Amino acid sequence: MAASKNNRRNSSAVEDYLERILELIDSKGYARVVDIAKSLKISQASVTNMVQRLDGDGLLKYEKYRGLVLTTAGETLARNITRRHQLLTDFLTLLRLDKHVIHHDVEGMEHHISPPTLRAIAALTAQLKRRPALLAQLK
Repeated sequence: MAASKNNRRNSSAVEDYLERILELIDSKGYARVVDIAKSLKISQASVTNMVQRLDGDGLLKYEKYRGLVLTTAGETLARNITRRHQLLTDFLTLLRLDKHVIHHDVEGMEHHISPPTLRAIAALTAQLKRRPALLAQLK
């Protein structure tokens, strides 16, 4: 059981890194270890270790002192994570929750939600956006 929990934690960390790397690349055109460390508020050594792991897993290409780029597999995974994050944010925003609560909840939910549950939330979000009267009944 502990190994399973550790794998989930590692998976969550991988997803957080990929999501942040994609955000940096989309906004700045590049991502460097120093930028990732600053953005995640962690040490450059920790980022370097994870980046080397992601490179070994084929999710990005890393050259020391030159920066990194996501592979096709890494970018696909990162964009899926970003879409999942945005969908959960949109859903909780429709419910008019506090933005700090939304941020906290999405950060926890996005790594553990199953594809069927995510599809159900997507369908419900779409219905609530199309039917404001239904949304008003929830308030």
